[in-house]
Parts: sequence; structure tokens; C-alpha cells
Amino acid sequence: MKPANEAALDAFLGLIAEKDFAAVTLRDVAAAAGLGLADLYRLYPDKVALVGAFMARIDADVLAGTPSHDDPEETARDRLFDVMMRRYDALRPHRLALRAIRRAGTRDPLLALALGPALRRSMAVMLEAASLPSEGLSGALRQNGLLAIHYAVSRVYDRDETADLSKTMAALDSRLKMAERWSQFFEKYMKSSNSEESPPATNSPSA
Repeated sequence: MKPANEAALDAFLGLIAEKDFAAVTLRDVAAAAGLGLADLYRLYPDKVALVGAFMARIDADVLAGTPSHDDPEETARDRLFDVMMRRYDALRPHRLALRAIRRAGTRDPLLALALGPALRRSMAVMLEAASLPSEGLSGALRQNGLLAIHYAVSRVYDRDETADLSKTMAALDSRLKMAERWSQFFEKYMKSSNSEESPPATNSPSA
């Protein structure tokens, strides 16, 4: 027998795939999962919490496939490519539900805003899985950059019916290469700025 939280999440994903996000209520989810409404509310007080749990489940699936040690031959871009493709593979069984969530977020800006923290948290997890820091100012910039890449690639992923997700792979690879070039340019600019701001060295007086 499934734990109640897993049964509720599975019921939610099935219902929004069938009916669309806005048409599904918590009462519908509780009935489909065989739970009382109060029991469901204790687990997930709203549909935003259910979407957050869905993202966390996908994050866990990605992390489960992450090797314990990095390959020294792989670049940061290689690792991030592998991590994101594992994410898209993990999402494949839930494509209809994912489309329902995206449609709802497009129609309802407040819903999109409410889902933002969970999505950013997922991007932070993806960065950590690729051995890239996700904290601090630089981590926040990486999260925003990966989020922008994810949004762009997701549009390709939604229409990608190839068995190996080759179109998604091509789109992801292209955007990661572009992000890598911008990152290298930014690092060179920062190093140049720091060297120009450093005061000239002065000779110490003789003792």
C-alpha cells in the first residue's frame, strides 16, 4: 500500500493530466487518493504544495542517478548537461501533467509567482548535482541562468517526440554552450576590472 503522501501526489498528477490544473480541486484529489479532505490538507494544504512535492520527487530521481564522484575529464557544462537530461528523462512519464501545470502558470501570473520558489529550489538542486555552487550572489546568478535555459529548452521538450529526446539534447547543448561563453566573458571582465582597481605596489622602506 502506498504512503498517503505518495497516493495523493499520484492522484493529483493523474487528475490534472486528465482534466487540466484549474478544473481539479483538493476534494477531487482526496477522493481519488482514498483520503479524507482533512487528511489531504494536513499533507498538502493547496495545489501549489502538490506541485512543489512533484518537483521534489523529480529532484530526488535526478539525485539518485548522480555519481558519487565527478569524472575529472568532464567539464562543468558536461556535468550540467547530464543532470538536466536526467531531469527531462524523469519528467517523461508526467508530460501531460507538466503541460497542465505550465498552461495554468501561463494563464495565472499569481500561480506562476507562487510556484517560483519551488522551481528555483529545483534549479539549485540541479546545480549542486553538477558540483556547481548554488549559494551566495554567484549561486543566485547561476540559478537564474539555469532557470532561463530550462524555460527555453522546455518549449522544445514539450514537442519532442523522439525516442532519445534528441531535439531536447540539441537545444540544451546549444544553450549551455552559449551560457558557458557568457560566463567566460564575465570572468575575464571581472579579472580585468579587479586588476585595474588594484593599487600599484610600492617598495618597502629599508630597515
